[in-house]
Amino acid sequence: MAVWFTADTHFGHAGALSLYHRPFASGAEMNAQMIDRWNQTVRPADDVWHLGDFALRTSPEAAAALLRQLRGRKHLVTGNNDTPEIAALPDWASIQTYAELTIDSTRLVLCHYAFRTWNGMAKGALNLHGHSHGRLKSLPRQTDVGVDCWDFRPIAVHQMRGA
Repeated sequence: MAVWFTADTHFGHAGALSLYHRPFASGAEMNAQMIDRWNQTVRPADDVWHLGDFALRTSPEAAAALLRQLRGRKHLVTGNNDTPEIAALPDWASIQTYAELTIDSTRLVLCHYAFRTWNGMAKGALNLHGHSHGRLKSLPRQTDVGVDCWDFRPIAVHQMRGA
């Protein structure tokens, strides 16, 4: 089982095309490409931590249908655009505003927002975040895991180290 990280998919938000300069012809194409790239990357038994802003301007029913199409056991770390209805979707394995994990001896601090300082920072912990769509200069040991930074697909810790 692998563990993946992503953020800021903004499924259903056609405005993301111009706001974040996404290379898709339409919102529908964006959704389809991100689902395809997710499923090319993630296996059914993998864990995926989505660090917020899953879907916008999307009904709970449509968001649930999108979520069901995505492989893996999905955890949501809520973002500023995740409504209570999105957070309540039954296919989330867990929902929280903040999380700390250890993956392959690497301590991770997860939040939708980038931190200036975080728990374990001086002891090598990494801060994974979304929200900034690649527009914020990261501090050392800090990574924006948003789709706009990583070919519109989830990434693993080892990929962040090689970047």
